[in-house]
Amino acid sequence: MVEDELLDRTYAALADPTRRALLVALRAGDARIIDLARPLPMSFAGVSRHVGVLEAAGLIRREVRGREHWLSLRPDGLRLAQAWIAEQTAFWPASADALAARLERSRQDDRSGRPSGTSPTGTAW
Repeated sequence: MVEDELLDRTYAALADPTRRALLVALRAGDARIIDLARPLPMSFAGVSRHVGVLEAAGLIRREVRGREHWLSLRPDGLRLAQAWIAEQTAFWPASADALAARLERSRQDDRSGRPSGTSPTGTAW
């Protein structure tokens, strides 16, 4: 259940273009929130809320140095999401092969004049 909640938070965090832009900016290295907020068309408070969502999802970490808040990417932040995607897509090649075979049977049926999805004797498969 904890993994499901973290996965939900991760995908919710990634769903917003501003948060994705913050993650892209952090690929260059650690940055202060103020520096990340400067080019964005929103208030500092708005950027700070986005940072909180990214933190809750485990995608970034915040370090307070004096009065400044520095952010960095968490390298393992996307691992759970990557694993979930890999698990979901593992069956796709087999499904694609099955679909291709069905389409080929359908084409052959069309050429033979039989209704799609029926055997040569006219019964449904």
